[in-house]
Amino acid sequence: MVGFKATDVPPTATVKFLGAGTAACIADLITFPLDTAKVRLQIQGESQGLVRSAASAQYRGVLGTILTMVRTEGPRSLYNGLVAGLQRQMSFASVRIGLYDSVKQFYTKGSEHAGIGSRLLAGSTTGALAVAVAQPTDVVKVRFQAQARAGGGRRYQSTVEAYKTIAREEGIRGLWKGTSPNVARNAIVNCAELVTYDLIKDTLLKANLMTDDLPCHFTSAFGAGFCTTVIASPVDVVKTRYMNSALGQYRSAGHCALTMLRKEGPRAFYKGFMPSFLRLGSWNVVMFVTYEQLKRALMAAYESREAPF
Repeated sequence: MVGFKATDVPPTATVKFLGAGTAACIADLITFPLDTAKVRLQIQGESQGLVRSAASAQYRGVLGTILTMVRTEGPRSLYNGLVAGLQRQMSFASVRIGLYDSVKQFYTKGSEHAGIGSRLLAGSTTGALAVAVAQPTDVVKVRFQAQARAGGGRRYQSTVEAYKTIAREEGIRGLWKGTSPNVARNAIVNCAELVTYDLIKDTLLKANLMTDDLPCHFTSAFGAGFCTTVIASPVDVVKTRYMNSALGQYRSAGHCALTMLRKEGPRAFYKGFMPSFLRLGSWNVVMFVTYEQLKRALMAAYESREAPF
């Protein structure tokens, strides 16, 4: 077996909670430039009004977007919003991923045989709960990623300033801007991501095609990343546009979606699809593989500490 071996004792809720947040932060550190490129491509084409952003730049493809940003804004621009991104993952992923198994067991009343309905319900619940906890960090992350460093027109100079400025200019509701599309997006993402990973992994193990090790985790995570991107891209684009919009630009997330459809057509909802897939696919692989290994490492450390001499 590759990596840490599974322990006899199943991981505790605390181990899953901490392991999920840590694994998500590691995945974010590695894949953040792809996420930034995705945001820039998603907002390209919208009218920014009073807000200066990078939407005026013409980005072409993932590599072209990254190279354009490095050339015009410097390499550090690829990590705009990283602090808020890590804050988001530590709170967000801990809830939506770390509590998934516990919530799934709650819906199945402790049964080990969870149906697709219970899995979907658990994914929706933890996804929505995570948004309620971490929405402000997501708003700040998106706005940092969307703003250009060039030209001196940056909206915010630091993460703390962004939180304060949004709260002062837009009220506390500004920090929870886009909650509705984000709840919808993350309920969909969580179901697609966790349930697909769960089902692919269970199928591979039950069919004896793979054992519970790194290749199995890698395959399951890659499949989950692709399915999630296909299902969640339209909601993700609307969420990004609405969060990044100037005050009063859109009346609601629904108005944002209708404006996109009218002005840019249906294809606008899949803007940034390739970086979304590259990001979600690679993010899922890094996160799930790290998460599985962290759970085993933490439980192995716990067992060795509790073992009698």
